[in-house]
Amino acid sequence: MILVTGATGRVGYHVLEALADARAEVTAMVRVAARADDLPGTPLHLAATFDDPPPAEVLRAFDQVFLLSPAIEEQAELETVFIDALVAAGHGPHVVKIAADGFVDPGCEVRFMVSHRQVAAHLDATGLPVTYVAPSLYLEDLLIFADGLRETAELAAPAGHGRVGFVAAADVAAVAARVLTSEGHEGATYVPTGPEALRFKDVAARLSSVFAREVGYTDQSARRAREAMLASGVSPWQADGNLELFDWIRQGGADTVTAAVQEVTGAGPQSAADWLEESREGFEGPSLGLPRSMF
Repeated sequence: MILVTGATGRVGYHVLEALADARAEVTAMVRVAARADDLPGTPLHLAATFDDPPPAEVLRAFDQVFLLSPAIEEQAELETVFIDALVAAGHGPHVVKIAADGFVDPGCEVRFMVSHRQVAAHLDATGLPVTYVAPSLYLEDLLIFADGLRETAELAAPAGHGRVGFVAAADVAAVAARVLTSEGHEGATYVPTGPEALRFKDVAARLSSVFAREVGYTDQSARRAREAMLASGVSPWQADGNLELFDWIRQGGADTVTAAVQEVTGAGPQSAADWLEESREGFEGPSLGLPRSMF
């Protein structure tokens, strides 16, 4: 039986879709039981949280655990509590943890990657079998720019000329689902990316092609970007983390392209152009504002 945490999120939802296609036995962990009603497939569900995990007798039912929590200030603390509950249950499940590209680099001080690094150090110390899936930035992150694109046809980000191997959440989920349902992945770290590393200027060009409207790119100052994020309701901690992330991008940290999606799933990753075409409605309709962070 597989336990999927983060089941209602953009990756967790796709993981459930892929596991349903694989006819796997799945239980989704949700904060509120009613949230399970709209999940794909017909998974069982349990209501629990990372800081109030299921009891040991429940956790012992799962031999595979998909570990994913929101990129918030308390992420490392919350995941550590949950991992300790798995250890205390005593059955040693295989943990498939979603991290982020860069988390294994001790020189990467982006707070989101640091959180994943802290969790990984604790997880490795437990002796539980583990596989890390550490994707590049998600193509879905580009939706945070939808409002500005509609108003000014300008993609503004403090990313300089840095390149990013943007990857679709569904491709990351496909990798995780295959790891959860097949042998030979324990101890591995996979870094799913898209088929090419793009500058934000290149993303603007893809947007121009898909939407038949000239879209420009502005290398926004960190100050202006922070003001925009705070005005959109992003917390100072999260806004500063996003700026750290953009600086990492500027310095070439995200310029990564791998064959991980193809190697694990047997299918190539979705291109930015194809994803943008499929996501047209998200850019043309009203957006929900900036997410808490890019991860």
